[in-house]
Parts: sequence; C-alpha cells; structure tokens
Amino acid sequence: MKISDIMTEKNVVLGLKANSKRQLLQELSDKAAEITGINERTIFDIVLERENLGSTGFGGGTALPHGRIPELDKVYGLFAKLNAPVDFEAVDNKPVDLVFLLLSPEGSGADHLTALAQISRILKDENTCEKLRQMNNGEEIYALQIGRASCRERE
Repeated sequence: MKISDIMTEKNVVLGLKANSKRQLLQELSDKAAEITGINERTIFDIVLERENLGSTGFGGGTALPHGRIPELDKVYGLFAKLNAPVDFEAVDNKPVDLVFLLLSPEGSGADHLTALAQISRILKDENTCEKLRQMNNGEEIYALQIGRASCRERE
C-alpha cells in the first residue's frame, strides 16, 4: 500500500482552524465525510473513541488520529496543516500543527497497519515536517508525502 492509494491532493487541507483537540477532530471528521461519504458524526465518534484510549499525538508537532469505520470500502487518508498549533496531549506535550487522519474499513488489518507505519515514518522525519510547514500548496505537500513514502519503500 502506498500513500497514493489512500489519498489525492484533494485530501490535503491547508490553514485548518481549531481551538482545541476536540474541535480539530470535529473539523477533520467533517472534511473526511466529504471525501468518504460517511456521516461526519460517525467518523468523529470513532476517532474520538480511539483518541480516548491514548493520544495519537506522537511528538514534534504531529498527530496521527485514526479509526476503523465499518461502512468504508477502502483506506482513506487526509492531511491537514493547521493555521495555529493546538494542544493535542502529545507525548512531548508540544502543540500539534501537522495532522494526518487515517480511516480504514473494520476488516483491513494489514492495510491499516501498513498505512499507519508509512504515515508515522513521514511525520517522524523532522526534515520532512519542516518542509511541510513551509509549504502553502496542497499539490506540493501531496507530492512531498508521496515522494517521501516512495523513498522509504525502496529502502
């Protein structure tokens, strides 16, 4: 599975505004509903339930909220660059400004884990994150993520 299998440049949201973690998850759920056709409340409830198990903010200003949605037919990814960082209860206690939402069908064990691993590698790379923070074009951000994932696949 590649990043290009789960998203397009249309799945990149720039300048997302949120004042809290909960509001951020709500905004992401709303955007994901547009892409997936799944009710935004269903997405929000599942992502929030997963988040309540432990924060998916893993440091360096990044977070990877995710959930398994029974009605989905494939894995979807959505990348958001926030207008201003928000407290996400990350492991390093730093606010988050780069977020990748991953939604998978309930029975997609291997695909879900593969996508989580690929996205995690991208978001843990400080140089890549710095480039993402400097970019203001959805197509460029998408291309950087695809290129970064492709490099990892060859390693």
